[in-house]
Amino acid sequence: MAALPPHPAAAPLAGPAGADRVTVVIPTLNEAETIAAVIAALPRPLVREVIVADGGSTDATEARAIAAGARVLAAGRGYGRACAAGAAAADPASTILVFLDGDGADRADLLDRLVTPIAAGTQDFVLATRTRGARERGAMAWHQVLAGRLAGAAMRLLYGVPYTDMCAFRAIRRDALVALGLREMGYGWNLEMQMRAARAGLRIREIPLPYRRRAGGRSKVAGSLPGSLRAGWRIAATLLRVAREPLDPDQ
Repeated sequence: MAALPPHPAAAPLAGPAGADRVTVVIPTLNEAETIAAVIAALPRPLVREVIVADGGSTDATEARAIAAGARVLAAGRGYGRACAAGAAAADPASTILVFLDGDGADRADLLDRLVTPIAAGTQDFVLATRTRGARERGAMAWHQVLAGRLAGAAMRLLYGVPYTDMCAFRAIRRDALVALGLREMGYGWNLEMQMRAARAGLRIREIPLPYRRRAGGRSKVAGSLPGSLRAGWRIAATLLRVAREPLDPDQ
């Protein structure tokens, strides 16, 4: 079963090779205040394309994303639906998919730390972990930290993989993601990816990365009690659903 060893130093991706491989998918819903800066922070020599998968923004998110150089996709409501739509629309030449949020909290400029181990062929799935990295004060609510720890403990018991977070900032081989067959279209998308990756025996690594307070707008999850409850319910339902599925005997 996959494990999460310490992350060794890795050589940076070569510009042309990296650009041929990486599509960045950013799910958004009313992120006009932040989306242009997030796109600008990406190390563009390493990125073939940026797809903003929009969930129906009513502000200037779409216009500002296009002006910043992204392709905007009308994905429909649902965090997982947006991520899935962006992945499906990626350039066929891309072999690595990177997901991150559009609120400026993830360090988009550190994308190479996630994609380099995959491009080097040593990992299949690489995630940032906020709980082991440096966090700005107030960047994560207490219940977000607790949820990550509880989900990580459950996945360690189920599959032997010691995740410490469910951070949105992650990179995965495109063919590996397709093979996982994700079904969750809401906030359980990240958790289902991690559970199915562990079940499939993918080579998985978590890398501590700095995490900031969102740069603008309001969180759809931590910004209100109803949002937190909805997200928590979907995450819990996803955990129970995937955990109850019979294991593939070949895994």
